[in-house]
Amino acid sequence: MKHYSVSSFQPSRPAGQRSVVGLAAQPMERVRVGFVGLGQRGREAVMRWCHLERTDIVAVCDLSADSVADVQQLLRDNGRPAALAFSSAEQLCDMPNLDLVYVCTDWASHFSMACCALEHGHHVAVEVPAVMTIREAWQLVDLAERQQLHCMMLENCCYDYFELATAAMAQQGLLGEVVHGEGGYCHNLGDRWEPWRLRYNAVHRGDVYPTHGLGPVCLAMGVHRGDTLRTLVSMDTTPSPAVCQHHASIVADEAESASTAPNGFANGAVTTTLMRTALGRTIQLSHDVQTPRPYSRGYRLVGTKGYADKYPVEQLWVGEKEVRRDEVEAMIERFLPDDIRSLRHTAEQYDNRGGISYIMDYRLVDSLVKGRPLDMDVYDLAEWCAVVELSELSISQGSVPVAVPDFCRK
Repeated sequence: MKHYSVSSFQPSRPAGQRSVVGLAAQPMERVRVGFVGLGQRGREAVMRWCHLERTDIVAVCDLSADSVADVQQLLRDNGRPAALAFSSAEQLCDMPNLDLVYVCTDWASHFSMACCALEHGHHVAVEVPAVMTIREAWQLVDLAERQQLHCMMLENCCYDYFELATAAMAQQGLLGEVVHGEGGYCHNLGDRWEPWRLRYNAVHRGDVYPTHGLGPVCLAMGVHRGDTLRTLVSMDTTPSPAVCQHHASIVADEAESASTAPNGFANGAVTTTLMRTALGRTIQLSHDVQTPRPYSRGYRLVGTKGYADKYPVEQLWVGEKEVRRDEVEAMIERFLPDDIRSLRHTAEQYDNRGGISYIMDYRLVDSLVKGRPLDMDVYDLAEWCAVVELSELSISQGSVPVAVPDFCRK
């Protein structure tokens, strides 16, 4: 049985097209990384990198001196030397002996941090969503091309085992032609809303967190690798009363809320987006962080000869026949890339998200060291994040279809 390689995600572009793929010719012996943002997500990332070979953690940055001190202790506890410490991202980016800036701040600062790294001559990996507007997406594409530097979004859901294996099946033809895909982010935040996230949803409508659901489907369907998104249409429900009340309690001491929505909260409880590709395939996205429902990323592939569905239980149809439930796990294991199959135990040991973030980091390091194009590039970043503003635009105009920009300039 032929095993699928994640490197198949790497884009193939026409000769002469503007691209950052030419960076594949520049391998590294080791990856010298600096981390910006040392909250829970940043601290978890540093822990994972402590257990990645061919890496040097040379700098850390956070406004909180306590967070910096905690991470320095984490480095010592894991046999790593102390890193240079900064309270300013620009100071960290000024370092000459730095290859990669790894951004784990809140999403409001992702774009500025990524620009800072690129402008100082460093590759950058930035948490999701990397940008919130189309203008920011174009600026990152232009900057990465001009600097000839990698700009990758840290979309760990693309490295979930089920998604990786079913993408392999799709690319090897076991599902026939994949004509439809689905994804989403359904995760009831309850009373765990961060203030910055709550305030953003209070003044914006649309799918503000699309990449967990969209990324794996796009890679499985070959978007930017033979197909591209063309149009989308979005619609939403009214907001959850509980979330409206929670937001009202947060802003009660302020003179007025920034939201112009009638109830003081703009984003609907459920947002649904339908996209069409250049080849006539469709993708459906869902966003719901307000209602009490089970966690789901809604991953689904619909092919002419097969089917894959992850939630609520993993299901497979291959060659128009259903795979028995007790055989699904073995089939997923068989279609995993060889390197990822061998990493599962280590990945799960150092990653509380089941190993997917560790595998993402491993693949990033492996690609940089070997001088290979990254699995996900700045064009993926731009197109997936563009859904944030495009979905809001569609909703604001009565759920009309809107065009998706061609970030690859085809």
